[in-house]
Amino acid sequence: MAVYNLTTVTQFILIGLSDLPEVRYPLFVAFVMIYQITLLGNGVILLAILTERKLQTPMYYLLTNLSLLDIFCPSATVPKMLKNLLAEDHRISYVGCALQLYFLVALAGTEVFLLAVMAYDRYVAICFPLRYSLIITKVRCVQLLFGTWAAGFLNSFVHTMSTFSLSFCKSNRVNHYYCDIPPVVALSCSSTYVAEMLVLVVGGIFGVGAFLITLISYIYIVSTILKIRSAEGKRKAFSTCASHLLVVFLFYGTTIFTYIRPTSSQHSPGRDRLISMLYAVVTPMLNPIIYSLRNTEVKGALRKVLHLRICSQKG
Repeated sequence: MAVYNLTTVTQFILIGLSDLPEVRYPLFVAFVMIYQITLLGNGVILLAILTERKLQTPMYYLLTNLSLLDIFCPSATVPKMLKNLLAEDHRISYVGCALQLYFLVALAGTEVFLLAVMAYDRYVAICFPLRYSLIITKVRCVQLLFGTWAAGFLNSFVHTMSTFSLSFCKSNRVNHYYCDIPPVVALSCSSTYVAEMLVLVVGGIFGVGAFLITLISYIYIVSTILKIRSAEGKRKAFSTCASHLLVVFLFYGTTIFTYIRPTSSQHSPGRDRLISMLYAVVTPMLNPIIYSLRNTEVKGALRKVLHLRICSQKG
């Protein structure tokens, strides 16, 4: 289905995996399981932090927000994707597409900024341990969190407005399983120069800035850890940031793989979309697993939550 010339697009069609019908049902089962594990894992992390007073510190306030993002971000795309895997009708309204793009870009952008704030938090904790409680206060933590969410949603507002101010009159088939900036902009029959420049300039400044904060923070962290003489001291220092470092590698690695890698010439576009889809939904599922396995305080809180749950069921 395509719309040409003077006909205004009022809805879009998400191509998704329509060219790979043989994997629809296995993927539906797999993504339902991944989505449930994501919700459960991040929900348990939230419950553990909120119920364990020892974890109600700035570091874990940041982790709480990461878990919220890992619940919200897949929730912006996965339910619609699951519906499309079973149904023949892959339509999404113009407004629905705009809202999906807005919240997806906002939540992904917020996560970029949050990872930078978490890296700064670990930098202060390891490089200035005696001044940590003076620098990273609860008030400062709330200010940083407000800034990350505000920056993420403001950045997305700019991109969403520039994308949907374009004219769409030649096709309404979105070459993806959700509405994202590149595949939607590709459908425009008007000049996309401003929208593309905004992605490069605004997105570049925010994205590169957040990445540099994260990178520089870890350069100082590694430098400080290497100066510690005892092996036990190094181990303890590294253990305080190992979980976050793994999450950073996972996030940026999957982002680069999804958006920067060249399209495979050996596989169909459907298989490339499938690979992107897997990476997009798996990352939020792995984050709580990383924190629950690597962080002894979180593991202790999770054991306490499970113990209370078992005791309440027996009672």
